[in-house]
Amino acid sequence: MLMIVISLIITIYAYLLIRFGIHMFQQNGYKNKVHLKWIRQNLIRLYKGALSTKPTKKPLVYTPRVIRLFVTVVLLFVICCILNRYFGNKYSLLIMVIIYTFILGPFLPIIGNIINYPVEKHISNGFIRSAKQKLAMSPELTVIGITGSYGKTSVKFYLDTLLATKYEVLTTPESYNTPMGVVKTINNSLRPTHRIFLCEMGARNVGDIKELCDIVHPKHGIITSIGAQHLESFKTQENITNTKFELADAIGSDGFLFLNYDNEFISQHNKNENAVTYSIKGKGRYNASDITTSVKGTAFTVTAPDGETAEFSMKLIGEHNVTNVLGAIAVSNTLGIPLEDLKIPVKRLKSVAHRMELLEKNGVTIIDDAYNSNPAGAKAALDTLAMFKDSTKILITPGMVELGEKEYELNKIFGTQASDSADYIILVGEKQTEAIASGVKEAGFDEKKLMIAESFTDAMSRVYSISGERHKVLLIENDLPDNYDK
Repeated sequence: MLMIVISLIITIYAYLLIRFGIHMFQQNGYKNKVHLKWIRQNLIRLYKGALSTKPTKKPLVYTPRVIRLFVTVVLLFVICCILNRYFGNKYSLLIMVIIYTFILGPFLPIIGNIINYPVEKHISNGFIRSAKQKLAMSPELTVIGITGSYGKTSVKFYLDTLLATKYEVLTTPESYNTPMGVVKTINNSLRPTHRIFLCEMGARNVGDIKELCDIVHPKHGIITSIGAQHLESFKTQENITNTKFELADAIGSDGFLFLNYDNEFISQHNKNENAVTYSIKGKGRYNASDITTSVKGTAFTVTAPDGETAEFSMKLIGEHNVTNVLGAIAVSNTLGIPLEDLKIPVKRLKSVAHRMELLEKNGVTIIDDAYNSNPAGAKAALDTLAMFKDSTKILITPGMVELGEKEYELNKIFGTQASDSADYIILVGEKQTEAIASGVKEAGFDEKKLMIAESFTDAMSRVYSISGERHKVLLIENDLPDNYDK
């Protein structure tokens, strides 16, 4: 009887362990190799996390795939119990439960995913076929692919606003940029009246952009940027560049390729002489000049390839936003919308949530740049923070991840840059932010104004505890998901 009670207690723990493991597996993109590496780095946390009552930033979403994974893992346990009933003894049940929980438990999401692979592949292929059929039945639809290491989501939403002045536009929502996210958008939302489909394309591995292009067959494409992001999976900068240019390879002779020519990786790699380039440094066919920025917004002048000029103003701040909006203007104007007709929609543009979003909260101006930090984007955010000359400038950050072998080096550089832009620096997570702290200290920053917080909530409480009469401006640079929370 005691054996059964102990086995039941361990079985309950096994369920909690598996649920937490599947939660992290979902946040790791259902990638076996990614999750296996995560397990190696977080095994103790995995065992503890099963019993944690701490609320997660992103809850487990019980998608059909997750439910199928749960069923498979439970069936494995039931099969083991049945085998134990016929071949075991009074001790073997407890031994089996212990092995299943503490030895196999951490790896069960991966094992279940491998078992389910044929089923998942069949289901995803069915969704893809359906999406391709819907696209084939929409001959008047123009697909525009949008990719980049950063800026692609912002450019997508800016384009949506500008192109909507003339066309009915379908846009992949939020950060839907994977094959299943794109396919879901097409299957659920594409209507016969749509004339343009703005398809954001994300990538973590070589070939990911090509896979998306093979589904949607973009007529036009825009590459917003290329930089050091997801180096952990890409391994080299060259692989990142080649993958982003998979979009360029998919554009036919009757399509337009739009390129941010301020980005060196793009300008040096481009072989398309007919590409429509844009720049804030005078390097493109579309150029922005006379840029003036204040806390209220930005004004700039756009010069088109034919020499036409137009003055624009917008509520967005920062030169990087001028680059992104200029890219959207270049696409819209090339597709037939006059520059004059774009002035009002540009003025109406709003920040994309968690991407340099300007907010006011409890008397503090917040620059919310919490979504996915990268070296170039982080530097641009710091430059924007530095604009607030007569304010107390505060930075909250847990640092940058998925930068492979360069992660420590790039975070240390970020710390050095932050010391020049912020009056106070609050780092979230002591272990995670060691490199940033090292860069901050080496730059000679006042260590009394460098703080280490245990959580984002703790960091915010420290912001409000900073005394002084000057107005506070807070930059939130990145917010790591639960699988990176340390």
